[in-house]
Amino acid sequence: MKKFVILFLIIVLLFTACANSEDVLVIGERFFVTEIMEIYLNSDDYLGRTIQYEGLFRTAYWETQGIYFHYVSRRTYGCCGDDGIVGFEVYLDGAEPFSDNAWVEVVGVLEEFELGGGSYLRLVVTSIRELDERGAEFVYA
Repeated sequence: MKKFVILFLIIVLLFTACANSEDVLVIGERFFVTEIMEIYLNSDDYLGRTIQYEGLFRTAYWETQGIYFHYVSRRTYGCCGDDGIVGFEVYLDGAEPFSDNAWVEVVGVLEEFELGGGSYLRLVVTSIRELDERGAEFVYA
């Protein structure tokens, strides 16, 4: 009987640990563009989900709104010879931003918000940290 109880507890703990890790959608390097585009195209399926990925930290100024915004992205093919940018705006909620081009790992919850008459997606950051080892800054798929 003791063996059965111990085995049962081990199985429950394994399933509990797996369930927690599955709650985070990890976007890898291999299909980075594809996975980000999937989220944008089917955002209702992803709102409220926790997403984790790596990329370049950037800060930009939106002149018409008079605000700075931050995003974590990678470069990809763009139009007319310009590199495209793929990733999400990240809402730091008062946390100190990193310097431009710092390589970071970001974890956050996807939300939709309205600003200036438009609707946008962003990650509300739960964790962000600078990494020493950089991944591919330019991605293809």
